[in-house]
Amino acid sequence: MNEQQNINYNRIAEAIDYIKANFKEQPNLDEVAEKVHLSPFHFQRLFSEWAGTSPKKFLQFTTVEYAKTLLKDNQATLFETAYETGLSGTGRLHDLFINIEGMTPAEYKNGGKNLGINYSFAESPFGNIIVASTDKGICYMAFADNETLAFSTMQNHFPNAHFRQMVDLIQQNALYIFTHDWTKLNQIKLHLKGTDFQLKVWQTLLKIPLGQLTTYGAIATKIENPKASRAVGTAIGSNPVAFLIPCHRVIQSTGILGGYMWGNTRKTAIIGWEGTKTHSEFI
Repeated sequence: MNEQQNINYNRIAEAIDYIKANFKEQPNLDEVAEKVHLSPFHFQRLFSEWAGTSPKKFLQFTTVEYAKTLLKDNQATLFETAYETGLSGTGRLHDLFINIEGMTPAEYKNGGKNLGINYSFAESPFGNIIVASTDKGICYMAFADNETLAFSTMQNHFPNAHFRQMVDLIQQNALYIFTHDWTKLNQIKLHLKGTDFQLKVWQTLLKIPLGQLTTYGAIATKIENPKASRAVGTAIGSNPVAFLIPCHRVIQSTGILGGYMWGNTRKTAIIGWEGTKTHSEFI
């Protein structure tokens, strides 16, 4: 992002933080605009450009009350009815497009030795990202507020791999997910380093429909290990592919959004953004 885009991103992030902290008071447009030092008109336009909806509509998808209602209505049948919840347009499920292939035991054990990885930086609606791929698929994607730190973090994930900074077709195809242009989106293949348990959790995350949420406990139940909520949380926290594997759709059973590797403000933004894309009755 250029300097002005970075300023705008920070302003919207600050606005989202304010909305989260004060949702019980349902702050109006003027109040939130004042907090980020913008006129109501300018703030409304900037927020709509960044989030794809108005601040008022966005708020409806980021309150604890909404999260609780969504869970109450959908938790019991979230996975069972996944294929009936929206197989058209932006409601299509991730797992129609995304396939996970685990790395071989040797690749996993030796930190990617002899593995060639291409990587590049790109923009998303939620800030800059780093995306990396092997010849088999996407192996890493993370939000990259600091490019140097982002590369170092990725390098630690594959300490013995050979890295080359370049954009390839695998990366380009994966990035179409942010545009929601499903006509251009071929199946995305992920080539991931993870234990059998982690891969199982990540595969289960792919079945959470766009615009819906679930809990750590529900994921544990789905993988037939209902007492493993804590282990599930750890596996979710180790997700190496931001957004494509939608760990942002998992919240606490109390309705609290919970933590997120790339920041709670960003998690709130993504949930709200996805909600406005799929729940037209609020738009």
